[in-house]
Amino acid sequence: MSHYSVFLPSYSVGQDCYNEIPEVTRRFGRKAVVVGGKTAMEKAKESLLDGVKGSNVEILDFVWYGGNSTYENAEMVMKNEKVKEADMIFAVGGGRAVDTCKVVADKLDKPFFTFPTIASNCAACSAIAVMYNQDGTFKEYYYIKAPAVHTFINTKVVAEAPETYLWAGIGDALSKQTEVLLASSGKKLSHTPLIGRQLSYACDEPLLEFGKKALEDCKMNETSYELEQVALDIVMSTGLVSNLSSKPGMYYYNSSLAHAFYNGSTVVQEAEAHLHGEIVSFGVLCLLTYDKQFEKRKKLFEFNKSVNLPVCLDDLDIKKEDVPKIAARANGITEWSCAPYEVTEEKFVQAVLDCDEAGQAYR
Repeated sequence: MSHYSVFLPSYSVGQDCYNEIPEVTRRFGRKAVVVGGKTAMEKAKESLLDGVKGSNVEILDFVWYGGNSTYENAEMVMKNEKVKEADMIFAVGGGRAVDTCKVVADKLDKPFFTFPTIASNCAACSAIAVMYNQDGTFKEYYYIKAPAVHTFINTKVVAEAPETYLWAGIGDALSKQTEVLLASSGKKLSHTPLIGRQLSYACDEPLLEFGKKALEDCKMNETSYELEQVALDIVMSTGLVSNLSSKPGMYYYNSSLAHAFYNGSTVVQEAEAHLHGEIVSFGVLCLLTYDKQFEKRKKLFEFNKSVNLPVCLDDLDIKKEDVPKIAARANGITEWSCAPYEVTEEKFVQAVLDCDEAGQAYR
C-alpha cells in the first residue's frame, strides 16, 4: 500500500442551521442548484431561501431528481442546464435523492452539500450511493472519493416530516453496530477500520434510550433533545462509521447480513410497500439469529415491539415461501461474505424462518 486518503464528514445541526450556508459554502462558488425530492424541496424551500438571503449565494433552481436512485435519473439531472451552470449542488431529501446527487456531483466534478429532510439513513454523509435498476431491484454500490462537503441537519424540518421516516431510520441505524462488529470480527484491522469499529459502539445506545421519545416528538412535529440525538445518530454516527469501515478495493466492514436480507427482499413485490430501514430492522434480528446472539436478539425484539418495528415476516408482507428467493438474491452481493464464516443459502433461510418463529411471540 503506497498511500490512501480518508475524508470525513462535517455537519451543522439545529433549527437555524441553514443560516450557516453562506459561511460554509463560501469557498466553493456562488451559484447553487437544489436537487431533490418534490415534497422534500417544498418543505425545505423557504428555510433554504431564508438561509442564503442577503448573501452571495444564489439558488438557480429546484430540480426533481427523478424519484429513484438510478443511473438513468442521474443522467437526466446531469443534462439539466441549471445543474450544468451551478458551481455546487445542494442535495435535499431522503437517501435516494441524496445518492442520485452523489453520482451527479461525482460525474460533473462539482462540490455537493446535503440537506436531509428526514432522518431515515446515513446517506447524507456517506461516500457510497446505493443504486437501483429501473424496476426497483438493487443494482450496485457506487463509490465516490469523498462524502458531501458538509451536511446541514435542520431539526425543525426533520421534526415536521412524517414520523414514519424517523421510525424507519431508527430501524436502519440499529444495524450499524451489529453489522460492523460481525463483519470485522476476527480481522486484524488497520487504523482506519479499527476507528470505524470502535465508533460503531456509539450507535445502539442513543436509539434504544431516546428512540421512543423522539418518535413521539416527531409525531407532534416538535423538536427536542431526544429527537436531535436520534437524528444525529441516524445521519452522522452511522455515516462516520460507514466512511471509516469501507474502502473500495481494500476492505468492507460497513454492513453484513441485515442488509443482505434487505437487498434480497427487493425481489418480493409485496415488500416494496415497506421502507428500507423497516426491512433492515428485521434483517438485524435475522443476523443475530444466524450468529446465535440470542441475548441481544431478545433485547431488540423487545425494542422493536415497543416502537412497532417488524418482529416477523408477516410485518413485511413476506411469506415463508419467499425466503429461498430472498436468499438466492442475497447470495453473491457484497454483504453476503461480510461474516467471519461461510454463509450458505440453506443456513440463511433457516435463520430467517427461525427468527420469524421467535418473533411471533412478540406480536
